[in-house]
Amino acid sequence: MRHGPAVRRRKLGEELRGLRLDAGLTSREAARLAGWHQSKVSRIETGASGVKPADVARLLDAYGVADPRLRELLGTLAGTADGGGTGWWHAYRGVIPPQYRDFISLESQASTARTLETSVVPGLLQTADYARAVTLSALEGAPTATVDSLVEVRIARQQVLRAERPLSFSAVLDEAVLRRQVGGRRVMRGQLRRVMEMAQLPHVRLQVLPFSTGGYVGLTGPFVIFSFPNTSDLDVVVLDHLTSSLYLERKEDLEAYGAAFRTMQAHALSLQDSLDLIAGIDDSA
Repeated sequence: MRHGPAVRRRKLGEELRGLRLDAGLTSREAARLAGWHQSKVSRIETGASGVKPADVARLLDAYGVADPRLRELLGTLAGTADGGGTGWWHAYRGVIPPQYRDFISLESQASTARTLETSVVPGLLQTADYARAVTLSALEGAPTATVDSLVEVRIARQQVLRAERPLSFSAVLDEAVLRRQVGGRRVMRGQLRRVMEMAQLPHVRLQVLPFSTGGYVGLTGPFVIFSFPNTSDLDVVVLDHLTSSLYLERKEDLEAYGAAFRTMQAHALSLQDSLDLIAGIDDSA
């Protein structure tokens, strides 16, 4: 269990080490090609120190890695792990904490995301009004400018579902998510309709766990599993807490959460039955 930046450094280092070995190079040979001392390559590969995107690009050149998507992914992760980066979210550095920036960076580069939500609609499906109501509840007394910025960030994140190569997004929602009147009746009706609209997208899979299911493995809390193109070594589970996020990246953790998510999908309503349930809640809202 580690916090985001440390996970990124270690996993990025492991991936770079694997690419070096695939290229048939020793760490000494890699350092020579990059014009560095061998100790720098070793520190990068063990996650002992951060690495700049430009340094990652130099190593990838040395290893003959041409895949543009893999290069982009590793470059972005380097910026995240080192506290830098040039993603749009960095314009909000003074508003959102490092853990949230790390989360957004992962989300922006992931190929798939699987999420369980037990209390609120997933951020990628929220309306601006609903996002504002959630933010006001979580940050009671926050300045209006801060709330406005956080809502802007929430809505900007949703671009991953509209990109040329959109995020493949699977969500299992506890029925309580749909019945909780966040922001009042008007806000909630608009939110339910947005959820139904987004569920029609071919890359969005939405299912509801009805109250009739009773107890289920995910009752312990929400989570997100991010998976990345080209490699499973960077996959990670994110657990959100009130003041921080925890990242699980051991193989056994990933397997356990992946199995739990599949179990919940099997017990949840089908897409059509889920939409019918949401429509019924909307009619009574």
